[in-house]
Amino acid sequence: MRVELSEVTLDVRVSGEGPAVLLVHGFPDSHDLWRRQIPALTAAGFSCVAPTLRGFGASDRPEGGPEAYHPAKHVRDLLELLARLELDRVHLVGHDWGSGIAQVLAQFAPDRVRSLSLLSVGHLGAIRAAGWKQRQLSWYMVLFQLAGVAEEWLVRDDWANFREMLAEHPDAEAVLEPLRAPGALTAALDIYRAGLPPEVQFGPDPVLPPLAESIPVMGLWSTGDRFLTESSMSGTGEYVAGSWRYERVEEAGHWLQLDQPEKVNELLLSFFKENS
Repeated sequence: MRVELSEVTLDVRVSGEGPAVLLVHGFPDSHDLWRRQIPALTAAGFSCVAPTLRGFGASDRPEGGPEAYHPAKHVRDLLELLARLELDRVHLVGHDWGSGIAQVLAQFAPDRVRSLSLLSVGHLGAIRAAGWKQRQLSWYMVLFQLAGVAEEWLVRDDWANFREMLAEHPDAEAVLEPLRAPGALTAALDIYRAGLPPEVQFGPDPVLPPLAESIPVMGLWSTGDRFLTESSMSGTGEYVAGSWRYERVEEAGHWLQLDQPEKVNELLLSFFKENS
């Protein structure tokens, strides 16, 4: 369904009845990322709301450069979406950039969050504390700051470099297709340019508040993730004021919810039921 908000119209999948789960994808995905979770969650008695974020897939791509895609803009969209759907509190689940956006939402509006599940990407403090190994794995984030240069590198030789980055993505070709539209790749990359500019990546360690004590948090990291170290997620517990649960998912890459859907669904459902 299409949901018109004050600044953008989002493509949103809404399914089921019961306590609400808000599923937030990351780069370079859409709500299709959650297609192996939604049937299991709805069968277990939860309703699912899975938006495609601004700048991705079939959702609007507003003009205005990187600032139009700042994480705060995404948080505003999500809170407005919850209001439009008349949803009060949700189990919040985020993957990749969706995890970062979910953390900002939880900080800004903790009263709207029953539980917070972080897939792949942990707290920024833990990511920075993971040290040189994590910086090596995050090399592409520096490249993505270079407007025009990054786009040219990714699409060169029929998207060969982007395909290599997505080599472990089960839906790589389907993910690439909408990025071929004019302006789509730049809009997707602008989340890095707005949310992780050089001063954030390489400046002094910021003072980062812990996630709210009222929100139970679970982190899932997959053993085959070539973009993120384990400590970047396991160390997130140091930045959680309330309850913290950490789980490793074996035999899965960065897109663990597609590689090991049954395990991820089991973990999510157990966490939701603990905190309903």
